[in-house]
Amino acid sequence: DSFHVAIIGAGITGVTLALGLQARNVSFTLYERHSEIRDIGAGIGFSPNAEQAMQLLHPDILAAFKEAANPNGEDYFQWIDGYLSGELIFKLHVGKDGFQGGRRSDILEAWAKLIEPTSIQFGKVLESIYDPGEDHTHDDTYNDDRVLLRFTDGTTATADAVIGCDGIHSRVRKHINSTATASPTTPDPQTLPNPNPGPLPQYTRKYCYRALAPMPAAIAAIGSAKAQTRYMYTGIGAHLLTYPVANNTLLNILAVISDPSPSAHWPHPHTTCAGSRSDVVEAFARWHPTVRAIVGLMPEEMDKWGIFDMHVQEEKEEDDETGSGSGSGLGSGSGSPYACGRVCVAGDAAHAAGPHLGAGGGMGVEDALALAELMAEVDGEGEMDGEGEVDEGWVDDRVNLRELVIGALKVYHDVRYGRTRRVIADTRKACDLFHWRDRRASTNPDVFGPAISQLFYDVWEYDVEAMAK
Repeated sequence: DSFHVAIIGAGITGVTLALGLQARNVSFTLYERHSEIRDIGAGIGFSPNAEQAMQLLHPDILAAFKEAANPNGEDYFQWIDGYLSGELIFKLHVGKDGFQGGRRSDILEAWAKLIEPTSIQFGKVLESIYDPGEDHTHDDTYNDDRVLLRFTDGTTATADAVIGCDGIHSRVRKHINSTATASPTTPDPQTLPNPNPGPLPQYTRKYCYRALAPMPAAIAAIGSAKAQTRYMYTGIGAHLLTYPVANNTLLNILAVISDPSPSAHWPHPHTTCAGSRSDVVEAFARWHPTVRAIVGLMPEEMDKWGIFDMHVQEEKEEDDETGSGSGSGLGSGSGSPYACGRVCVAGDAAHAAGPHLGAGGGMGVEDALALAELMAEVDGEGEMDGEGEVDEGWVDDRVNLRELVIGALKVYHDVRYGRTRRVIADTRKACDLFHWRDRRASTNPDVFGPAISQLFYDVWEYDVEAMAK
């Protein structure tokens, strides 16, 4: 009956959290809905703060990422006027070998190999969560004091803490939202505005296409210099990002388009739908020839991805030393709490953001570090025996354990809420710059440079080590 953590979802946040718990000898099970660990999407990059969080989780996590990542062509972000001149607007130094990236699948596979196979269960689709003492209803058939998980295959599991890393359409977040107002353990429940608190994922009125092009074809289309390092082409109502992946054998292409439809709603039942290159061709038809050549490298048929986030328009954003902003409660916003009772959410399940600052994956790794540290504290109350093993004798006191878990997850909410909410808002600001919402600001290096630099620096210069402490 030792302390045990259930992780729902084996994406970037779930896998790095699993590795962090494994490194701290905290018992866990990672539940994944698919038959294997995999990721969708094409390329991803991780900023300096994310690399610091990887190192603090365990040095092997950072080493595996560096092994899977593609070397930088140049250690700069470079923004090009992709609409008119094709000339450089601004370049931002990312540090020596900084902000490296690669194929998401390669990075996730490298991390997954480090997890003890007996700690992962596949084909587990979460159906419901029952946390005794927190839920509105009482289950007379359940006599344990642990959190009960039910899966769609008819199986069940129990855990002392449940951490949802199950993405933007999180089943775990739905549980938190449905129980938060009735729970005395929700962070500052009086600030929650209605019986079903927390926003649904919002369509940002941006959508994107992702593609991977063979490097020889990319070099033939736009030249070696443009193909073998990172560039973003900005312009009216869209932007296009390219960088090499897979050891420079492929060019990752991300085309982001402001939705021209007057509707503020995504018109499809799922986040993705069938799309085509003709849509991208139309969006970039009047752009510089280099951009049109890149679009020509994309396949005829592609998925069209709606870009959603968890932005809260009226949220009050404040600064403090930890970056928690709203302090111990939810401030003036109506955002969903990240924890309720012994259940919490992390990564996109808590604070999905657009891709425009390259920060979403890194926020999940920061979450993983915070939770790994807190769960280790709960597991051993911060105490180790002389041989470095956790002393678990106190766990026999189940009431004490419950309160420790609830307290730890409240701390997690407090530490992470304001930091992640600001990143969501700043990501929207960055996209406005890239899409020339204010054309003079977006094309003037003296205005664009300081503005975009500050948005990135606010992400990169966060004190991850202080947060963990």
